[in-house]
Amino acid sequence: MFGPHTMFTTAISILALGAQLASAVPTIDIKGSDFINSETGDRFQLLGVAYQPGGSSGYDPASGIDPLSDGNVCLRDAALMQRLGVNAIRVYNLDPDLNHDLCASIFNEVGIYMLLDVNSPLPGESINRDEPWTTYDSSYLNRTFAVVEAFKSYPNTLLFFSGNEVINDDASASVVPPYMRAVTRDLKNYIKKNSARDIPVGYSAADVRDILVDTWNYLQCTTTGDDSDPSRVDLFALNSYSWCGDSSFTTSSYNVLVSDLTGTSVPVFFSEYGCNVPAPRIFTEVPVIYGPLMTPVLSGGMVYEFSQEASNFGLVNINSDGSANLLPDYDTLQKQFSTLNVTAIQGLPAQNTSVTAPKCSASLISAKSFNSNFTLPAVPPGAQTLIDNGIANAPTGKIVSVTKTAVSQTVKDSQGNIIQGLSIIPLSNDQSNNPSAISSTTTSSVTASPTKKGAATSMQRNWTGLSVAGALVTAWLSLM
Repeated sequence: MFGPHTMFTTAISILALGAQLASAVPTIDIKGSDFINSETGDRFQLLGVAYQPGGSSGYDPASGIDPLSDGNVCLRDAALMQRLGVNAIRVYNLDPDLNHDLCASIFNEVGIYMLLDVNSPLPGESINRDEPWTTYDSSYLNRTFAVVEAFKSYPNTLLFFSGNEVINDDASASVVPPYMRAVTRDLKNYIKKNSARDIPVGYSAADVRDILVDTWNYLQCTTTGDDSDPSRVDLFALNSYSWCGDSSFTTSSYNVLVSDLTGTSVPVFFSEYGCNVPAPRIFTEVPVIYGPLMTPVLSGGMVYEFSQEASNFGLVNINSDGSANLLPDYDTLQKQFSTLNVTAIQGLPAQNTSVTAPKCSASLISAKSFNSNFTLPAVPPGAQTLIDNGIANAPTGKIVSVTKTAVSQTVKDSQGNIIQGLSIIPLSNDQSNNPSAISSTTTSSVTASPTKKGAATSMQRNWTGLSVAGALVTAWLSLM
């Protein structure tokens, strides 16, 4: 039987639990060429940003940090992303040996998914596009499997990219394609044997029009006649910068892209977009990407990029002391996002769930320079053991309670004013973040639109815990 002291302690513990329980985003499944919200059954569209503070040159395992290892940094950036309205980030270079629990949990708490590259620019951690056979070995695969291990247990890990622009010209198109299918095969087989849930694996392509359609056809087709072929990508993405300034659906050649990729058997989306010449950017492509001309084929996209780097694509300038300044492009993108009809984007029934993959054949390939051989390299010596048994000393990850919501660093808006009260707003279970029409200078009115109809709000979730705790406290007082 509980004594008064025990009951009071229990009440306080439950009260704290009501404020700290980690919510989970709904799993995103793939059916045909659609991303599907597993809770609602509706089609899911990506509204994301590329996220690699420091750029690729800033990735240094010896430093002991990567973009998802510092909780204070992730809290600051998650608050700004939630306010912006994004529901996904793409992270390029990660150290699987670091702990990512807090950052993954923070992004999960605010309904933001993670799209993760398994490669890095360091030697031995990516496929050499000139001589892929020199880098496709068990050591390389062990490293890619380690990234899977580090992130497979986070519910907001949406997908892995097996490669990024490895096929980018005629020379690489002649030798790389079989190796991209082989890496995809190995990753998918590893996930199947060593992960509690299926996590999609896809490819991020260079938007080189002479080889883009051939790349898509080569990677999406099946050698088995059905979707069971593990070397077939689960999704296909491209880094596109053809819409520049105040362009249009036709001037940007978006119409050609839609025409070329119509009938896709896997989800297609922009893994990067946002041309920065001319500047400032006006992001007039946003309502088109999420409008009726493109949504029948495209599943959204990722704006390049969150932090200001040497290439000058940033939305936010991050200073060496951890403070940050919003740039005018942040405001412009936020305004474009706020015009979107969230219900039309995330609340419509899926339409393309029964698309059949084409059978792999040389007839799918049009460019003479593009490899049309679908015989793949064998799994490297020793790698099959890794796939069957899992890698040694595998890193692990888990969702943890997010007890801190207020941002400690100074963040200024694009006019130089300090943003007061910047914090994340935890969402309820089965919610993902979405654009909201909010002020560009304050966070006091931040709201997030749930994708699950009728889902309890975060405040309702916390008050449930408080009500239980309150009942226990009342019972304890009656014994005094």
